[in-house]
Amino acid sequence: MKEKDFSKISARSGEEGFSSFPPGYEPRKTRYIVVMGTVISGLGKGIAAASLGYLLKKRGYKVSAMKFDGYLNVDAGTLNPFRHGEVFVLDDGTECDMDLGTYERFLDQNFSKDNYLTGGKLFNRIIQKERAGEYLGRDVQFIPHVTGEIKRFIRELALKKQLDVLIIEVGGTVGDIENSYFIEAMRQFASEEGKQNVLFLTLTYIIQPSSLGEQKSKAAQLGIKLLMGLGIQPDVIVCRSENPLSRKIREKISIYSNVPVENVFSSPNLRTIYELPIFFKNEGLDKKVVEILGLGRNESDEVAELEEFVKRIKEPEEEVTVAIAGKYTLLNDSYASILKALEHAGAANNVHVNVKWVETTEVGDPGKELAGAHALIVPGGYGKRGVEGKIECVRHARENNVPFLGLCYGFQMAVIEYARNVLGLEEAHTTEVDPSTPHPVICLLPGQEKVERLGASNRLGGRDVQVIPGTRAWELYGRKTIVRERFRHRFEANPEYVPMLEEKGLVFSGKAPGENVMQILELPDHPFFMATQFHPEYTSRPLRPHPLFKALVKAALEKKRRGE
Repeated sequence: MKEKDFSKISARSGEEGFSSFPPGYEPRKTRYIVVMGTVISGLGKGIAAASLGYLLKKRGYKVSAMKFDGYLNVDAGTLNPFRHGEVFVLDDGTECDMDLGTYERFLDQNFSKDNYLTGGKLFNRIIQKERAGEYLGRDVQFIPHVTGEIKRFIRELALKKQLDVLIIEVGGTVGDIENSYFIEAMRQFASEEGKQNVLFLTLTYIIQPSSLGEQKSKAAQLGIKLLMGLGIQPDVIVCRSENPLSRKIREKISIYSNVPVENVFSSPNLRTIYELPIFFKNEGLDKKVVEILGLGRNESDEVAELEEFVKRIKEPEEEVTVAIAGKYTLLNDSYASILKALEHAGAANNVHVNVKWVETTEVGDPGKELAGAHALIVPGGYGKRGVEGKIECVRHARENNVPFLGLCYGFQMAVIEYARNVLGLEEAHTTEVDPSTPHPVICLLPGQEKVERLGASNRLGGRDVQVIPGTRAWELYGRKTIVRERFRHRFEANPEYVPMLEEKGLVFSGKAPGENVMQILELPDHPFFMATQFHPEYTSRPLRPHPLFKALVKAALEKKRRGE
């Protein structure tokens, strides 16, 4: 029987199918790996996907990754970090899930809006097309239109980037209503592309109750069975667990899933997530994936650089403590990129960075709260909760020579603190918190006054920063006068107050090219006191730590060695 050419299907044809093939797309040119969860969320599907992507890239393949999130938000921009972890920002301004940050760090490449699809973005796209009449009078349905648009989104990225391998992570777990149409789309996708070109990798969890002391696989079996009931036959199963997987459990998972035992892989808890690609390589996961997908090339898969990086993490020469003073400290994932940037910087300095969490809504005596910390970070945020605590922490760091790095809102808190305690403007504030302040040292960016909606309304994404020669920032950036950083803010240092602040010793060492918008500040006479209106943590990579984080950790180490 002749194989059907799905690329010829169109809405005009009268067939039930809906064309999800963009013009110029060549079926079966790109191989696809679909990563799905089963039992519980939060297992690390993104880390597993990124680790596999890293290994395939090291083998010489052109690789990218994509994330599906079922929630009906158009993007992650309005999500509370308590609910979903940090909001990661891509260079093109897309506000997205923190897994995209994991992909960028592991693959060492920038991603875009084409790598991220939410339920809200998907349905928004469909409704706009329906209103424009692009479905040619058809009644718009989940099948073929919703699933068809998902498949088209995948193929558009594969075509645009001319990829060898595209890794697709389906967020959530099997059985969730919100991701059911994504799972159905993947079932159809495998049929259309040819099963030999689409590999299903399923993550599951093997429990080990402390009362029993042995691994149990029944919950994993049930989750996999549910996925199979939706028409997805896993090709590879990765079992998350506290300890390495026993042979007995591998065999049980194999029997109940129709997956050969050699295709069942272990993923135990490790010291650092960057150890996972090395572990997968030793397990032979990348080799098995290459074999199943029939990928022809098998170039160098050397991972010595990563092994050296992991060694420095696991065997540091010293350790320092960095305080993070924020208002989302009850959920560490709220500051995931900062933690990773500190890990990168720590390895570069051969030190382990301990993090001391300071909840700024409860700060009384900042000296007591920051006791034992060799450096302080005040991260980004919005709103008035915890503001006064942040300002007091900044004051303590400035007055007591504690190395300090302010990020976004932390930059604004540093300006307020300096205006209050050095300029003597006691009621200085940001108009975000106090619209009637007599000294609005922080105010709205130009053009933000009439913005009413919250989603995607910030100054977002990658922008150039002009660095002033002769400053500490200029030295740390390798004496570059233009650097690119990522932003997510609506407020700025009020230009009217900048000359007053500079007269009292505050140096604005970076600004927006051609604009009077301040973007980096520093104190020359302080061991290390810097703040940025942008988020340097977004662009830190394991083998290329961000220079500001690297310098902060170095300053913390020097403070510790001085015995301060």
